[in-house]
Amino acid sequence: MLILTCPYCGVTGEETEFHGGGEAHVKRFGPGSSDSEFRDYLFSKVNPKGVHFERWRHNNGCGKWFHAARDTMTLEVYGTYPAQTFEPPQEIKDAITAKRPGWSWREFS
Repeated sequence: MLILTCPYCGVTGEETEFHGGGEAHVKRFGPGSSDSEFRDYLFSKVNPKGVHFERWRHNNGCGKWFHAARDTMTLEVYGTYPAQTFEPPQEIKDAITAKRPGWSWREFS
């Protein structure tokens, strides 16, 4: 079971208090995009073994969307942060690097 902390209201709870919203930091394409760009946005998602960045919504609380960094193999949550950021905060990157030497944010950006 995942234990997440909402970065907005500070409530920590089991994953049943939240709702997963898929991959975080996905470049969204709007009007004027090519068919292949829009297809990739809709259907080409990563499903890594290891570090993954996801969107979550605090359903049973403040209702806001946020991002979470977690390990898909161990279910360890490295941290959560507001959805309006373009990349994880440095302390989350440092926590990941401490557990996975050689990991780099550049893999995801």
